Amino acid sequence: MYIALMAFLIGIVCGLRALLGLAVLSWAARLHKIELEGSPLAFMGYRFTPWIVSLASIGELVNDKLPKTPSRLIPPQFITRVVMGALCGAVVGVTAHALLLGLITGVLGSVAGTLGGAKARGFLAHAFKADLPAALLEDVIAIGLALLVVFSIGS
Repeated sequence: MYIALMAFLIGIVCGLRALLGLAVLSWAARLHKIELEGSPLAFMGYRFTPWIVSLASIGELVNDKLPKTPSRLIPPQFITRVVMGALCGAVVGVTAHALLLGLITGVLGSVAGTLGGAKARGFLAHAFKADLPAALLEDVIAIGLALLVVFSIGS
């Protein structure tokens, strides 16, 4: 049950920031904080994977603040978040030999994170009378959740 909770939480992270969970898990695998060796997801810990995913994640963090960025609720954005939630949930699941459980709960978490994140950010942007503080608070929450998951499942 614990691993399902951690996969759900990393799914939420992917719903908030699609690539952030992937970047954090990739670094954890590279630094051997989580063990993926011998699994189908071992590529997450390869030498260049964390760097590539981190650059993409930083780009996403910057792009998210731009006024022309499309809503996370349109199909391409939504689907990307669900796929990333599935992948990250599977990574969390593999650490406990429960890939399918992790994948499914990661998907559920990403749907919850996408829908809940959009609603919460809209509410906060209205309360702050500006989107940027809401977006930055969302970043902090996503980073904190991702680190919580890694330190909770890490070896």
